[in-house]
Amino acid sequence: MKLSARLQHIADRLPSGCRFADIGSDHALLPVYAVQSGQACFAVAGEVNEGPLEAAKRQVAEAGEGKRVSVRKGNGLAVIAPGEVDAVTIAGMGGALIVSILSAGIDKLEGVTRLVLQPNVGEDLVRRWLFSNGWYLTEEVILEEDGKIYEILTAERSPSASDLNDKLYEERPIPGSTNSFTKELLLLMGPRLTQQPNEAWFAKWESEIEKLDKIIFSVAASKQEAAREKEEVLFNLSNQYKEVLACLQKAKP
Repeated sequence: MKLSARLQHIADRLPSGCRFADIGSDHALLPVYAVQSGQACFAVAGEVNEGPLEAAKRQVAEAGEGKRVSVRKGNGLAVIAPGEVDAVTIAGMGGALIVSILSAGIDKLEGVTRLVLQPNVGEDLVRRWLFSNGWYLTEEVILEEDGKIYEILTAERSPSASDLNDKLYEERPIPGSTNSFTKELLLLMGPRLTQQPNEAWFAKWESEIEKLDKIIFSVAASKQEAAREKEEVLFNLSNQYKEVLACLQKAKP
């Protein structure tokens, strides 16, 4: 089975020989690939919607993997028991939904040592959740596939997560600027991605700046007093992003 580049990146970040749950598994492509490639010894394919659930069951049956891949219907982490898996993948959803799934099923994360998360939007919300809940962001990957940009965040549970996170999000200089990457900027733009930005990262933030500038233009047309404050906040944020991009472009090897 050949995976998309996005799913392949997620599969590659599973612990070797793990037992994992793929939440919102859709067609169960990732679980089937992971057990067949030896990356996992067992997988749960969790799906809340009937259509994708049936598609997942068909995929698993056709692959002859009914013993190693368990397809289950349920909301989020409700499909697993505490201690049943040691890794969880959640991909293709908004960051807010991923955070709500992790928060609602936090007791099910007992025994889980790795999370591999791919939010479609709201990546900063996922970083904030990891930071606040004892997970250390060990890797960030950004890639472009079929005209879409994806970020994949890998996190490990660690007793020293608090110290590691404090160091990861520690304020540091922006190369070629008198300003710094604040914790807030790093949460938004990625503490690791900003260290080695690639073309996909630059493309994402150019697009974000464009969207932000359109919002600023719209807010500027309002005559309400509150709009002036909002306009100033957004204008400052846009300028921060522009400065980061300009400086990191210059600093590229």
